[in-house]
Amino acid sequence: GLLETQSLHEADEDVVTDVDFTSMISEEEKEELKIELAKLEDEISTLRQVLAAKEKHLVEIKQKLGISLMNELKQNFSKSWHDMQTTSAYKKTHETLSHAGQKATAAISNVGTAISKKFGDMRYRDL
Repeated sequence: GLLETQSLHEADEDVVTDVDFTSMISEEEKEELKIELAKLEDEISTLRQVLAAKEKHLVEIKQKLGISLMNELKQNFSKSWHDMQTTSAYKKTHETLSHAGQKATAAISNVGTAISKKFGDMRYRDL
C-alpha cells in the first residue's frame, strides 16, 4: 500500500530476477548462445596466455637492460618529485617559506646582536 518502504524500482528488480529467461528463448537461440559463450571463454583464455607471455618477455628485457624494481621505483620517485617541484603551489610555498626563513634568520641575528651589546655594556659598567 501507501506505507510500503520498498521502492517500485527494487520491487521490479525482484520480479525480473524471479523470471526464468530460458523458457522465453527457443532451443535454437540457446544453442547459439552456448556457442557464443564457449567462443568468448576461449578468447579470454587466449588473451590471458598472450598477456602472460608478454609480461614474461617484458621481465626478460628489463633483466637484460639491468632495470630492477628498485631502479624503477627510484625513477618513478624522481619523476614524481620533479613534477611536484614544478607545480605553482610548490613554488609559491617554497618562496613563502624561504622568505619566512630569511626573516627569522634576521630576527635571530638582531636578538644576538642586542644580547652581545648588553653584555658589552655590562662589562664597561663593571670596570
